[in-house]
Amino acid sequence: MITRRRALTYTATGLALAGLQGILPLGLAGAARAQDSGIEDITLGDADAPVKVVEYASYTCPHCASFHNDTFKAFRTEYIDTGKVHFTYREVYFDRYGLWASMIARCAGPDRYFGVSDLLYSSQSDWARQGDPADVAASLKRIGAQAGLSAEQADACLQDAEKAQALVNWYEENAAADNIRSTPSFLVDGELHAGNLSLEQIGALVDDAS
Repeated sequence: MITRRRALTYTATGLALAGLQGILPLGLAGAARAQDSGIEDITLGDADAPVKVVEYASYTCPHCASFHNDTFKAFRTEYIDTGKVHFTYREVYFDRYGLWASMIARCAGPDRYFGVSDLLYSSQSDWARQGDPADVAASLKRIGAQAGLSAEQADACLQDAEKAQALVNWYEENAAADNIRSTPSFLVDGELHAGNLSLEQIGALVDDAS
């Protein structure tokens, strides 16, 4: 079980989780590791859709929560589910809590990933603003339980040091390649747009790219 002491160094000793000090401009060694990380993009929609949208977001980012709570459902209905957009969601790790949340979402599996994301964003002000790491871990485990993860599965997920390091490497490689400096950021057919876009704004970008 996760104790308060162990929660301070979740996912193994010194794994850049004491503040994710390792999330800096990517070095060549990191890039090489990231290419072999086995981390896969999480996507929605028809892979052959005419417009590709990639969102970079952090589960602890308030502006990302606003986009997902206020705009994403309508965007999904109008653009993704209708075959206009192939959507890719890429996590950004500005802090350890955002990484832990990502690990819980990914452990729930691809079919439940966006459902867990909805829970993480809708309850962000509750779990992400807690001061004690053990309290955050417990809250994330409760969210995982809603997606069918047992306490043991959630513990194993959060303590997977190899997976955590692979995710950090994967994030760094993607962020460096796409020049990501803030969240949320969106690539619409490769063109970068930063900020919490409204449905009208992101819709107009998609329509222009069609």
